[in-house]
Amino acid sequence: MARPGSRPIDELIRLAIIGDGAAFTELWDTHISSLRSYIRSRMKNLDDFYVDDICSRSFEKAFRQIRTYDPSKSQFSTWLMNIAHNTAVDTVEQENRSHKRYVSIDQDFSAGTAVSSLGSEEDTPLESIIRDEDQFQTEKYIEGLPELYRRIARMRLVDGLQYGEIAEETGIPLNTVRTRIRRAKAQIDKMKSEESI
Repeated sequence: MARPGSRPIDELIRLAIIGDGAAFTELWDTHISSLRSYIRSRMKNLDDFYVDDICSRSFEKAFRQIRTYDPSKSQFSTWLMNIAHNTAVDTVEQENRSHKRYVSIDQDFSAGTAVSSLGSEEDTPLESIIRDEDQFQTEKYIEGLPELYRRIARMRLVDGLQYGEIAEETGIPLNTVRTRIRRAKAQIDKMKSEESI
C-alpha cells in the first residue's frame, strides 16, 4: 500500500505515535484513496461530500487514538477502515436523527402540535449559557493557534463551514484544508489537556 519512495508504514506509525504530524500526513496520503473506495463500497447512498467528511473524521480519530493501535492484532489499514466504518455509521445515524426533527408541511398537524414541535428546538436558558461558554472557549483556543491554522480553524469550528466551502473561499487545496484542520484540532486538544493538569 506504500507508494514508491515513501517510508515504511511501521516507521510512519512509530513517528506518528510520538506526535510527528508530517508522518501522519504521509499516512493520510498513503491510505486516503483506499479509504474513500472502502467507504463508497460500504455506503453506496453517500455522496462525495459525506465520503470526504467521513474520511477526515476517521483520520482525526485515528490521529487521536494512534497510541492504541496494536500491529499484532491488525494491519494499520484494517484498523483505519474499522474506524471509518464506525464513523460512517455514526454519521448516517446522526443525519437520520436530524431529519426526524423537521416538521413536514405535508402532514396534517394541528396548529398546537406544529408550534410545540418547533418550540422544542429552542435552547433553554441553561443550554444557551453552555453554548456561549463553549463558543468562548473555542475562540480562546483558536487565538492560541499558530497563524497558519487560525483562520481555517475559525471557519470550521466557529462558522461551521464544510471543508469544501473553506477550500473554495480560501483558495487552499481541499487536502491541505483537511490537514490543517486536523492539526489545529490536535493542538486545541493538547491545549485543553495542558489546562486540565
